Amino acid sequence: MRINTRLRSTSRIPLLQAVKTSVAVALGWILSQLLLETEQLPVFAAIAALLVVQPNINQTLGRAVERSLGVIGGVIIAYAVGVAFGQSSWVVLLAIVFCIMLAWALRLAPSPASQIPISAMLLLTIGTATAEYARDRIVETIIGAAAALLVNALIVPPVLLAPAHAAVVRLAYEIADTLDRIVDALRFPQKASQIEEMMIKVRLLRPMLAKADQALKQAEESLTLNPRHAVNRRLLDIDEELFARLTSLVARTIGMTRSLRDHYDHSLHLEPTVLAITVELSRAAHDLRLLAEQVDHPGAQQVSVTLEPPTLTAPLIIATPHPRHWILIGSLMEDLRRVREEIKGE
Repeated sequence: MRINTRLRSTSRIPLLQAVKTSVAVALGWILSQLLLETEQLPVFAAIAALLVVQPNINQTLGRAVERSLGVIGGVIIAYAVGVAFGQSSWVVLLAIVFCIMLAWALRLAPSPASQIPISAMLLLTIGTATAEYARDRIVETIIGAAAALLVNALIVPPVLLAPAHAAVVRLAYEIADTLDRIVDALRFPQKASQIEEMMIKVRLLRPMLAKADQALKQAEESLTLNPRHAVNRRLLDIDEELFARLTSLVARTIGMTRSLRDHYDHSLHLEPTVLAITVELSRAAHDLRLLAEQVDHPGAQQVSVTLEPPTLTAPLIIATPHPRHWILIGSLMEDLRRVREEIKGE
């Protein structure tokens, strides 16, 4: 039997994240002691600040709401149970089980679902079942969550544009490389193993597409409620526009490679139309790299276009192909037409 456990992560959380969490805990602790005249240590404020601080402001706000509502629910339940049944051991256990089942019945998210029983347990074990104590613990939690929000707003978290941009541009270049591999397969006779290798490589486009999509979503979330939103929004819009084109191009290039594998013939390179298609595919790969370069260096866009303009030409005129090739040629031409439209933004 293998026990799957991991005490250490492969990478550390950012140092800024650790610093913000420490500052938020200290601020919540100090504010609670100053604002609440109580001898109880502000444990709820510290826990709230510890759990609420997240990588970006949007996530922090969401966690603050979850944490506050979870504590309020747990405190209310604990107060009611304590008033009704006292604070014996079995009462604490009953309150915990009741909170767990209530969270299940309400289909709560994992964070508030765990927070309700924890808050109830803490209130019944380290506190007293009085209205004043329950009120102070709720206020204390709100202070801790507010401290976390304040720290995250003042110590602005980084925007995640660079990883998203790199993932999108990398995907564009890989699609262009795939088009070049199709060109080589159409121009020169290929072994069966080479065709299968092409198919394996082109399937890697889908995980790359998913990775780029996830990176863009993280970038979008990092900008939400971020003071630097206005400055960086335009750059993210450019990457998202290119990604929308690449999504279609991924499907096209995979379809072209699959059609080539299913209908491959060693005499394809002798077909005049096939050779003409390879010319257009090479131009498509060239223009896709040019498009990615322009996105990668937005300030040099006009210079790049002037020095190396797009080369895609008008649609081909198809001559009657060999009966064994017309299905593949027709499929390639349709995919080529759509690839051309996506690159040109039509």
